[in-house]
Amino acid sequence: MKKKTQRTYIGGQAVIQGVMMRGKSGMATVVRDDKGEIHMEAKRIASPEKRRKWSRIPFVRGIISFVLSLVDGMKALLRSSEVAVSEDDQSGSKFSAWIEEKWKVSASDIVTFIATLFGIVIAIGLFAFLPNYLTKLVDEAVRRGANGELNDLKNWGQGGIYYNLIEGGFRLVIFIFYILFTLLFKSLRETYRYHGAEHKTINCYEYGLPLTKENVKSCSRLHDRCGTTFIFIVLLISILMFALAGYLVVGLAGMTTGNSTLDVLIMVLIKFACLPIVAAVSYEILKLLSLSNSPLLLPLKAPGYLMQMLTTREPSDDMIECAIEAFEKVLEMDRDPESPEKTFATEEKLSKLLAMMKKGFAEREIDETDAEWILALTLNIPRSSLSEERIVKQEYCKRILDIYESRLTGRPLWYIFGDTQFYGYRIKVDERVLIPRPETEILVREAVASLREGDAILDLCTGSGAIAIAIACEAAKDKMVSVTATDISEEALEVARSNARLNKASINFIKTDLFNGLRGRYNLITANPPYIKREEISSLQREVRDFEPRIALDGGVDGLDFYRRIAQKVSRYIARGGMLILECGENQAQEIIKIFTSVSRCDYAMVVRDLAGVERVIKIGF
Repeated sequence: MKKKTQRTYIGGQAVIQGVMMRGKSGMATVVRDDKGEIHMEAKRIASPEKRRKWSRIPFVRGIISFVLSLVDGMKALLRSSEVAVSEDDQSGSKFSAWIEEKWKVSASDIVTFIATLFGIVIAIGLFAFLPNYLTKLVDEAVRRGANGELNDLKNWGQGGIYYNLIEGGFRLVIFIFYILFTLLFKSLRETYRYHGAEHKTINCYEYGLPLTKENVKSCSRLHDRCGTTFIFIVLLISILMFALAGYLVVGLAGMTTGNSTLDVLIMVLIKFACLPIVAAVSYEILKLLSLSNSPLLLPLKAPGYLMQMLTTREPSDDMIECAIEAFEKVLEMDRDPESPEKTFATEEKLSKLLAMMKKGFAEREIDETDAEWILALTLNIPRSSLSEERIVKQEYCKRILDIYESRLTGRPLWYIFGDTQFYGYRIKVDERVLIPRPETEILVREAVASLREGDAILDLCTGSGAIAIAIACEAAKDKMVSVTATDISEEALEVARSNARLNKASINFIKTDLFNGLRGRYNLITANPPYIKREEISSLQREVRDFEPRIALDGGVDGLDFYRRIAQKVSRYIARGGMLILECGENQAQEIIKIFTSVSRCDYAMVVRDLAGVERVIKIGF
């Protein structure tokens, strides 16, 4: 028998065609659909350390753990059923399409609701009404006298200690027969195999072995913290607890047979009141039993192990793969607070999908309107139409969620899509260039308004080429101009050339540092140079700081290095009557004007504000 070298708090359960694992701060469900593809959903949960202190008190923690496990387990089970079967098999019929169109409800949601309701009814019938009915038959047989009349006997009848012991015994027997009955169904036997994969994976980790298929396969499929063992302990404790509670109530209330409608109702309420206590005691017993592998505890663990022999089966390699992925994701989420969540791609209501994405973005301090852009662009609908409810098919959900999860990492939305709109033109962008900002369109507007026939135009620090392309395309509508664009980065120029071809803009791109190597004079010079103070770069938004090129951000100690360099040489390259148009950062405009009036031979300088009232663009005449 292998010796466990490390303990883990991670537990789990089998779901439909997959495994759910739950740790301290995250839970992950991995499902393999009927096409063989693996899908993962990972969500963050409140860790025990972040809960209120009273919720960690022994016995109290058992009640909370029981409720949370029940709720999370049911959610995982229902979610797995949505993704386990492919969309083609789920709702390909005309009837399903009619339901979705008429009621704006997924057909699979209706099926899931009906199945859940049916399951609850069966559970209540099997484990509440049937044991009570069978016990009544035994009770009547014992208390019926020779004359055929029922006699009042001590400790019998509703609330009697014998009555409750027999009822608990029936409940235990029904549970065992229920487990045996489920073994007749292939789909449930497969679920038990996933249950085995879950146990083997956790055991493998606790044995200190690398989580490989071969190592997991060699481990035991029995585990001390199994839910089956917990249920078995709950049943045993409930038998004793209900019998004791019934005995005390009979004595205190002075009930004799306890067979009146009121007595029956009282006993039902008493049993419901005892359930939290039963769960709390059972949890502590399970926790204590799992702390040691001592052979002395084997007799206490044996009943649970025997039940697990029924509810677990040897898994296949594919099943083990699901369990390993779920376990490793939970382990990663517990260790790394930045580990991203993941969501199953199933058909979903548009409003629910939008709300989920906005909530996720808000938690990561990402602009919530990005969720609207993702949906609108992927579904090819206007943002104004997002208020109209519709069912988003699985195919589109997958694309949307892939983009959503990538955005959660901090990667800018337009890098993910690969392009953006600037001044009405499509501009490709990636990590080699800055993403054009809406306020930069002010610079283009001012530049286009100043154009004259035959002008020579120079765009410095062109990056993606957005400014040069917009000016060239706008000018081409009614004027003949020549446009040159420069950048020190060859990678940026590759993107700019691609954008020029995409928009059919005639531009001469040159790799150089500002004016170096240029000849001639230009009627219009534009620039959106780096203007962020070096020490402020680390405090920028994550998507800018970690993803956009630093070379396009760093403006030196005070952010004005490039403006000084431009001011020193611009007079040599600008024609008489020409104009220099610059974009700048907040509270920089007046300092930049001082630089140019003191160094260059400019005639005038004026400032244009953006929509927020910030001095954003400087126009300098020569």
